[in-house]
Amino acid sequence: MAGVDDDEFEVKLGRIGNRKPAKATSYLRRVRQEAAKASAGASGSSFTGGRIGRGRAQGTVLAQRGRSRGQRRVVVKARIVRIKSGDLGAVRAHLRYVQRDGVTREGEPGELYDAGNDRADAKAFAERSAGDRHQFRFIVAPEDSVELADLKPFIRDLMRQMEQDLGTRLDWVAADHFNTGHPHTHIVLRGKDGEGDDLVIARDYIAHGFRSRAAALITRELGPETDIEVARKLQQEITAERLTRLDRSILRDAPDGVLELGALYGREPAWQAARIGRLRALGRMGLAEESEPGRWQINPELEPKLRRMGERGDIIKTMHREMAAAGVTRAAADYAIFDPEGSAHRLVGRVVGEGFADELTERRYVVIDGVDGRTHYVELGSLRPNEEVPVRNTILELRSRVAEPRAIDRTIASVAARHGGIYSDRAHREFDPQASGEYVGSHVRRLEAMRREGLVGRLADGSWSVGRDYLGRALQYEKLQQTRNPVRVAVLSWQRLEDLPQALGATWLDRKLVGKEPDELASTGFGAEVEAALRTRRQWLIEQGLAREEGGQMRFARNMLETLEARELAWTAAEISARTGLEHFDVRAGDKVDGVYRRMLTLNSGRFALIERSREFVLVPWRPVLERARGQLVTGQVGGEGISWSIGIKRGIGR
Repeated sequence: MAGVDDDEFEVKLGRIGNRKPAKATSYLRRVRQEAAKASAGASGSSFTGGRIGRGRAQGTVLAQRGRSRGQRRVVVKARIVRIKSGDLGAVRAHLRYVQRDGVTREGEPGELYDAGNDRADAKAFAERSAGDRHQFRFIVAPEDSVELADLKPFIRDLMRQMEQDLGTRLDWVAADHFNTGHPHTHIVLRGKDGEGDDLVIARDYIAHGFRSRAAALITRELGPETDIEVARKLQQEITAERLTRLDRSILRDAPDGVLELGALYGREPAWQAARIGRLRALGRMGLAEESEPGRWQINPELEPKLRRMGERGDIIKTMHREMAAAGVTRAAADYAIFDPEGSAHRLVGRVVGEGFADELTERRYVVIDGVDGRTHYVELGSLRPNEEVPVRNTILELRSRVAEPRAIDRTIASVAARHGGIYSDRAHREFDPQASGEYVGSHVRRLEAMRREGLVGRLADGSWSVGRDYLGRALQYEKLQQTRNPVRVAVLSWQRLEDLPQALGATWLDRKLVGKEPDELASTGFGAEVEAALRTRRQWLIEQGLAREEGGQMRFARNMLETLEARELAWTAAEISARTGLEHFDVRAGDKVDGVYRRMLTLNSGRFALIERSREFVLVPWRPVLERARGQLVTGQVGGEGISWSIGIKRGIGR
């Protein structure tokens, strides 16, 4: 149809959120070489790289071809992901994600398929990807996908067409998702062609050609759009509180912010009528004004404001859906979107729902029933491979991530300043002789995280080249983390609120009672539920002899939290001893811990690691680093700040 403009699309090479200067790679060298050939003898010619790679001819032709009358629309999102050498963690994580629970029509886990099998082997695909430099990920969503009984034949036809366009066999897997109002497919394509060489696809093909092929196939499958379908879709866009095709058409015809309707007659009548209706709707929103008959002034902020409105509308729908699924009723007026840069920098509440704010980049969100009586939508960003997904009914604290060097960075900078920009654990102990091994180890872990971002370097002798401008590098790292994860998440309780009032152990309620976590509790919603739980917990503590009421005030026993934790650990240890026949051994500051890490225990007092020896076991505070060594020998030194772990190093049993 004349006047219809597809969504603008721009392919981003590399990892989303990566702000580092691009390193020279073999691919970039190839691009430069092709650029030199393309521009040879053509002085003043411009080059963007959009046509370098397989499918460049088809991409160029299809990019210039307009959308034909009756052609159905398909939304295609694409991402090119770099794979670190030998690191398949991100590949496996993405394959697990596309197969997660509840994505089929029946609410079952998704299943991978490929060109010839309805059930593809995710493990085998990941292993084949071991030597790949990069990977392509697509989301394909036909506008009328609800009319397809099965998306598999359409996707297979699309990938066969892609093979023809690129002139090579492709290795791919896909999974169909029906968990939203718009069924769509996730496609994972290896970065190798049929000959085992790097697969380089022209950007024009990814941005335009692939979508054009998908639109042609879905139109062939369902038939061209009828006039009735076109009119119905346009009618829905007239009052939509989001950016639509009509808005893009209006913006295109009003580059200076003024739209003259008289100059546009002769266009498709249905399209023109819909645009006039949209202009009047924008007028009611305060985004357009008819200065005189047939002459409209367009708000210069039309596009960003409509995008924000659309995002907010999607968020409100998500909150409604999550609250309904959790069986929680709250007034719509109490819905809020947590702004990390706003005045409220801290939020406490229970998780009532979680999911993906952006499926392509795997940025997550949680819906929090807050102690302030309101329901909050919080975007967490992209979780790291070792980070856990927030579980429904857990109680969280979320804080805005502030981009500034931490205290640990100032210590590193001070140590390095004395040694020409070099940091080492030996230099740290000279700087602070009282520093424990765990404390020094925390600084090394910080530098290791920054090394992975290319901001510091590790030398052959184990020391670190951090530079004399280390604090500037630390600030750069924190800004990068703020982009990826705008909030910091801390679990206050792994257990449900309903299980805490009479729970054995030092619970979140106990920490609130002794003033460790002060919060203003609302008289409604989750705040009221917490207040009721606190009253029950006070009475339980009195019965246990750990608190008393005196002069209208509560008096808690000295070291109450430590006593509660010790009681829970003793009960847990006795239960493990009865089941396994092993003897429990208690550790203290200064002890060495040796043994095989078996598993993590989630208790009311927190998370603890079960370390097993030949005839005994110990329970010690758990840390994520231990998960890499499940079933392996670990050695730790108990210090004031925690335990400093070594993985797979045997030192003999020490007590």
